Amino acid sequence: MAVTEPPRTPPQAPTVAHDGILRRQALRESAARTYARSLPIVPVRARGLTIEGADGRRYLDCLSGAGSLALGHNHPVVLDAIRRVLDSEAPLHALDLATPVKDAFVTELFATLPAGLAEHARIQFCGPAGTDAVEAALTLVRTATGRDGVLAFTGAYHGKTEGALAASGGARDVRVTRLPYPQDYRCPFGIGGPRGAELSARWTRSLLDDPHSGVPLPAGMIVEPVQGEGGVLPAPDAWLRAIREITADRSVPLIADEVQTGVGRTGTFWAVQHSGIVPDVMVLSKAVGGSLPLAVIVYHEDLDLWRPGAHAGTFRGNQLAMAAGAATLAYVRENGLAERAAVLGARMTGRLRRLAEEHPCVGDVRGRGLMIGVEIVDPEAGADAAPAPADTELARAVRRACLDRGLIVELGGRDGAVVRLLPPLTLTDEQAVAVLDRFADALAAAERAALARASAGRPQ
Repeated sequence: MAVTEPPRTPPQAPTVAHDGILRRQALRESAARTYARSLPIVPVRARGLTIEGADGRRYLDCLSGAGSLALGHNHPVVLDAIRRVLDSEAPLHALDLATPVKDAFVTELFATLPAGLAEHARIQFCGPAGTDAVEAALTLVRTATGRDGVLAFTGAYHGKTEGALAASGGARDVRVTRLPYPQDYRCPFGIGGPRGAELSARWTRSLLDDPHSGVPLPAGMIVEPVQGEGGVLPAPDAWLRAIREITADRSVPLIADEVQTGVGRTGTFWAVQHSGIVPDVMVLSKAVGGSLPLAVIVYHEDLDLWRPGAHAGTFRGNQLAMAAGAATLAYVRENGLAERAAVLGARMTGRLRRLAEEHPCVGDVRGRGLMIGVEIVDPEAGADAAPAPADTELARAVRRACLDRGLIVELGGRDGAVVRLLPPLTLTDEQAVAVLDRFADALAAAERAALARASAGRPQ
């Protein structure tokens, strides 16, 4: 079965249109733009895994709107849901009023939640972005506990507003205390494995219980079950259970940021289900809106102590997003796409690890489900360098080589050296092979070029 592609756009000086649009974007848009710098394409048509650019080229999209497109581009169930709302003449903007569309979305969402939370859940619709939901979660726990501080983790990414940025380590905020996030390849304790995770939990416990630590009991803790922008780092299940026990024993609300990991991405509907924990608050966005802007927090009813208007947003009543989101949630649930992501993700990760054995520039392959990371390192570091230094320039070269071969990927990690694969959950076996074939070819080409440059620079 061939990779599904949309019909081609009739050629009308495609290169001229493509170049002109990119030139005008560079002249008129802000210097803060990011994806447009590393991915100089102009999408004009898309379906499923495939994007067609204004230059007439087709690409396999393993960025998926930064994980927003659980079903890929323009899935029929999403388009049908949107059309039904449009054809019904229902209001498209409803603030926080009750509507049949909202009721259907909430009902479907609650049907997917971890049982221990669904039975006692409340939901708050926030502004349209995940960072708005993070701000709402921080406001919620501070209001409910009467405390101010927040515990967060190194390598975290929770958004770009002030509070979310502080929790991500990108802004100075004395109310946020950073804790070590466990990982095997670059363990903060130099140990890795279960022992490294145990030390991370012990550090957290000691910090909270030591009256001289300088860290008063916080309003809450926020954690990603898999760090995405941090380099695709899955939280060890035993560690996450220990963190849940530590916070519960001290009445510290636990916030799970499932903005990127939710809706089947990691092989369970919600990533916290791998460890079996039930957080007090879940932050949801990206795929929960079925490709349209939507952000919510779901939390235990005992925390529902804020006043009316304590957190709001004009566009929290996005009816099209709720319809698209409900359709996406139902489709993922009814078709077992989370389970499918677990199986296909394990198969892809296995092939990537075999590829790593042939390429010294691959330091580590990790992930969960269809959330996969490949860390690119200095190929000449040698076996004694463990772990080898991250190679940011080579990772960028791999990304460029992927784009040249019609594969869209992005980078993450502390050094921007982790190639991230976030294909849609509808990925077929044949498409997975095509993605990995293109990636393998790009990796080999970028590595050869890097080794050739290094060889040319050595004294004879």
